[in-house]
Amino acid sequence: MRPDPARGIPAAGAAASGPRSLRPLVGVLTATLVSLTGTRVSAIALPWFVLATSGSASRTGLVAFCEMAPYVLVKALTGPLVDRAGPRVVSWTTDLVSAAAAVVVPLLHARGALSLPLLLALVALIGAARGPGDLAKEIMVPEAADRARVPLERATGITGVNERLASTVGPAVGGAVVALLGPLTALLLNAGCFALGSLIVAVALPRGMGRAAAGEPLHSGEPAPSGYWRRFGEGFAFLRGEPLLLTVIVMVGVTNLLDAAYAGVLVPVWARDSGGGPAVIGLTSAVGSCAAIGGSLIAAAVASRMRRRPVFFAGFLLAGAPRFLVLAFGAPLWVVLAVFAVGGFGAGFLNPIIGAISFERVPRRLLGRVNALGNATAWAGIPLGGLLAGAAVGAFGLAPVLLVGGVVYFLTTNLAGLRPEWREMDRHRGRAASAPPPVAARAEAGGGAP
Repeated sequence: MRPDPARGIPAAGAAASGPRSLRPLVGVLTATLVSLTGTRVSAIALPWFVLATSGSASRTGLVAFCEMAPYVLVKALTGPLVDRAGPRVVSWTTDLVSAAAAVVVPLLHARGALSLPLLLALVALIGAARGPGDLAKEIMVPEAADRARVPLERATGITGVNERLASTVGPAVGGAVVALLGPLTALLLNAGCFALGSLIVAVALPRGMGRAAAGEPLHSGEPAPSGYWRRFGEGFAFLRGEPLLLTVIVMVGVTNLLDAAYAGVLVPVWARDSGGGPAVIGLTSAVGSCAAIGGSLIAAAVASRMRRRPVFFAGFLLAGAPRFLVLAFGAPLWVVLAVFAVGGFGAGFLNPIIGAISFERVPRRLLGRVNALGNATAWAGIPLGGLLAGAAVGAFGLAPVLLVGGVVYFLTTNLAGLRPEWREMDRHRGRAASAPPPVAARAEAGGGAP
C-alpha cells in the first residue's frame, strides 16, 4: 500500500506556518547524541577487545570490516524504505535491534561461547541496523529545523556540534571504561545508549514527526514511482544529475577510507606500541573532538557569512595529513595532542557545510533515498579501511603505512579542489530544496559529473 500523501513530510517551510517548537529539534539531536556516543564507545571497546584477546591487527581490521560492510550496504538499499515507512519508525526499531545485539556479545563471552565467527555475525548485525537508523535521524533534521524555525545552515551547524560532542564524550568515556572495567563493560554501555536513543525517538518526539514521505512525482505530469526499485532509481537519477554532490561524495569516500584505517587499526596499534594503551586513544580522540566542537560552534554561528569553498578545503588541510604524519615520525605525546587539536578545529567546519549543501539541493521527499545512496557511497571505503590497514601494518610496519596514508590524504583533498563544480557551493545557500533545478542547468553550471 502506498503512503497517504496527506501524511507526508512537509515541503520546505511548511512547518514554519504553525507555532514554533524546539522540541522536535532537541529530540532529534538528543537521540542522535546518545546513539553516536554509544557508537564511539564501541569504536574503542571493540577493537581493543579483539586486539587484547588475539594480538592480531588483521583480526582487528576484519572485525571493523564486518561491522562497516553491512552498514554501508544496508544503508544504501534502505533509502526508499525509510521514505516509505517514515524515519521515526525506522530510527527507534533499528536502535533497539542494535542494543539487543550489543548486549549479546559480553553475555556470550562471559559464558565462554563467543567464537570469532559468532562475534563477526553479531558485529555485522549491529552495523546493518545502524545504517538505516543513522539515516533516519539525519533526514529528520530539516523537518525539525522547520518546526523550530531555525535556518537550515544553523541547524546543520548545531548537528555538527552534536556529532562532535558525541565524538568527545564517547572516546573519553570509552577509553576510561575500557581501562578501568574492561572492553566488555564498555559494550554494555554501548547497548544502553542505543536503547535510550530508541526510547527518545519513540516517545519524546511530538506526534506527526518523521512520518512517511509523500509520493509526489519528481516532475509535473509524471506518475509517482510506486515500486521499491522505481523509488531507488529515482534517487539514483537525481544524484547522478548533481555534479557537486557527486564530487563531494567521491572525495569524502577516499578520506573516509583513510580515516577508518586510521581510527580502527593505526591508532590502536600506535597506542599499544607506544605503551599508552586505550587511555591514550580516548585522550587523543577527546582532544580532537573538543577542538572540533569549537569549530562547529563557529560554523553554526557564522555559517551564513562564510565562503564555503576556502573554509571547506582549509578544514581538510588541517584535519587530514598532519594526523598521520605526526604518528609516523614518532612525535612526543604533547605534539600529537596539539596536532589533533588543530585538526579537530578544522574538521568542525566540514560536516555543517556538507549537510547544508545536501539539504539545500535534495527535495525533502527524496532525502531518504538520495542521502542513503550518497552516504553509502561516501562510506563504501570504510569497511576496507581497517581491513587494508591491518594487512598493510602486518606486511610493512606501522610507520610506512602512516606515511603513505598522510600523502594520499593530502593529494586527494587538494586535487579534488581543482574541479569546476565547487563554484556551486553557495548557489542555493540557506534554501531547503522543494524541487530539483532543471537537469540542463545543473549540468552546465556544474561542469559535468566526475
